[in-house]
Amino acid sequence: MKTTRVLAASLLAAVMSLSVASADEGTPHPPRETWSFAGIFGRFDQAQLQRGFQVYKEVCSSCHSMNLVRFRNLAEAGGPAFSAGQVKELASQYKVKEQNDAGEDVERPARAADPFPPPFPNEKAAAAANGGKAPPDFSVLAKARTYERGFPLFIVDAMPFVGFSEQGVDYIHALLNGYEEPPAGKEIPSGTYYNKYYAGHLIAMPKPISDGQVTYAKNDKGEPVVPETTEQYSKDVAAFMAWAAEPHMMARKALGLRVILFLLVLAGLLYYVKKKIWAKVGGEVHGLQPELHKTY
Repeated sequence: MKTTRVLAASLLAAVMSLSVASADEGTPHPPRETWSFAGIFGRFDQAQLQRGFQVYKEVCSSCHSMNLVRFRNLAEAGGPAFSAGQVKELASQYKVKEQNDAGEDVERPARAADPFPPPFPNEKAAAAANGGKAPPDFSVLAKARTYERGFPLFIVDAMPFVGFSEQGVDYIHALLNGYEEPPAGKEIPSGTYYNKYYAGHLIAMPKPISDGQVTYAKNDKGEPVVPETTEQYSKDVAAFMAWAAEPHMMARKALGLRVILFLLVLAGLLYYVKKKIWAKVGGEVHGLQPELHKTY
């Protein structure tokens, strides 16, 4: 018992020290946002994914590649729900390089099966054009970026019906809205910018988007269906990045629910079968009891 208490106290001290260390860094946690795809019953908002793709195409794609996503993925179930014709038309706007039968590099219009062409020919060229560091690929960035929520929230996040896993999109949304003037007296080196949600607060990427930069679809009154603000742009592109990182999320969740229901039914059937079998065996054993007493 004493050993258990010592181990528990040591674990608590370690967790608390990690929380204190994180707080001492001076980087606030991104605020938790509400996402349609959160939780075990969450689903992607197709309209939001389409808007997020528009933000990526018009703003982010000039620097960030998306190598693991193909044009045809945009038309798959659970995604932005573009039609096959829209995907074909979109792909034709891009050029891809390939080698012909003579081994020469030629360009052709992209097809639906092609991945999104990167904005730079290679990583060195991307780094040279962006201050010495290549912008990260968009494909799995929503899963790669995270932060520690500390004790006891990380225990709650792991609970089955909570399943909080939106740290990445929360961080991306906060980062895009975290650009601000540095505190008085803080020196900002040339080529860097102050962002309160970025570790160390100095980020090489300039503020990528501003209010009114992307024109969304209009309703019958000629008004945008959603606000054309940095806040809305950042939520839409973060949701699109979540889909790009896990395009089959909705199918996975549907399969998981079916498996859980199957296991519940199976457990009930096994319990019923066990009761029937052992009830018969138990009756036979009890029926032999008098004879056993006579024998002994």
